[in-house]
Amino acid sequence: MVKAIVTGAGGRMGGRIITLISAAKDIKLVGAVEKKGHALVGKDVGETLGLGKLGVKIVDDLGACIDKGDVVIDFTSHTVSLEHLDLAAKRKRAIVIGSTGFTAEEMKKAAALAKKTRCVLAPNMSVGVNVMFKVLGDVARILGDDYDVEIVEAHHHLKKDAPSGTAMKMAQIIAEALNRDLDRDAVYTRKGMIGERTKAEIGIQTLRAGDIVGEHNVMFGAVGERLEFIHRAHSRDNFAKGAIRAATWIVKQRDGLYDMQDVLGLKA
Repeated sequence: MVKAIVTGAGGRMGGRIITLISAAKDIKLVGAVEKKGHALVGKDVGETLGLGKLGVKIVDDLGACIDKGDVVIDFTSHTVSLEHLDLAAKRKRAIVIGSTGFTAEEMKKAAALAKKTRCVLAPNMSVGVNVMFKVLGDVARILGDDYDVEIVEAHHHLKKDAPSGTAMKMAQIIAEALNRDLDRDAVYTRKGMIGERTKAEIGIQTLRAGDIVGEHNVMFGAVGERLEFIHRAHSRDNFAKGAIRAATWIVKQRDGLYDMQDVLGLKA
């Protein structure tokens, strides 16, 4: 039985993860964490989610409960997640991170910290999206420079980072397959008399509206045809299920930084 601690327990993702863990057979909740000053700190996490008493009170410090668990499941923010990864490395606990918005420097720091523990860090933990990651590179290599690449993502109006971590991961995969520099070739906004589209451009556009859970559309367009790959998330449960799958997988691995392609066995 894998013992899990969930941070961001009062959030939408944290709540879904805890709810699904409570019904699982191979993983058990032993800790729940929220930020200092949160209204739910001190309450039984099960009662806050309508699950009845689970015997796990929400605390405001991961350090107070990390030794109870085998793995931390973290959906907070990129800065807080790095702090939790640092603590997990010091306490030799595995960690699964689903936060997005990491800078290049933060990713380097995460990779360095992961050398001291086991960490899955992925911008999207749904199986469908990770299958999409797998095929996009192959498609881009086959189609080559004759096809324009555009990525459009849509999320709820409360999402703070843009573009989404998933869209950026898709763009990175395609850029590598086409031998392009994403820092140079990505185009995030178009307005006014911008001239013709360049062949190297990878368009990445962002929509924010209502309660959209998550949609990603990758278009390869050429004269006479276009090929589109679309993923639509109808609920957060796919992400939560992926995070739990990653948590039960990572506890058996060696120290290092992994992603969902590793968890799902999709790497060649």
